[in-house]
Amino acid sequence: MARRHVPERTCVGCRGRAPKASLVRVVRSPDGAVGADPGGRAPGRGAYVHPDPACLGLALKRGAFARALRRNLSPEEVGTLRAEIERIVGER
Repeated sequence: MARRHVPERTCVGCRGRAPKASLVRVVRSPDGAVGADPGGRAPGRGAYVHPDPACLGLALKRGAFARALRRNLSPEEVGTLRAEIERIVGER
């Protein structure tokens, strides 16, 4: 019996690869708003991060979200994004 393909994505924090379902997607919507995408289906440019505070901190420190989403993030957006991801991690 053939095994099903499991999509993998790269974490922008630690650069490790993991199954898409185990990562949190951050999306820049077509109107330019940046936010966490718990369902992973929102339209726009996406970046993935492990649901781990260390990976999130590393991604923010390195500017990985700004690079992956092709948009600079303001300090307010960074704070909001951190809170959204922590909320999603708490729900999992």
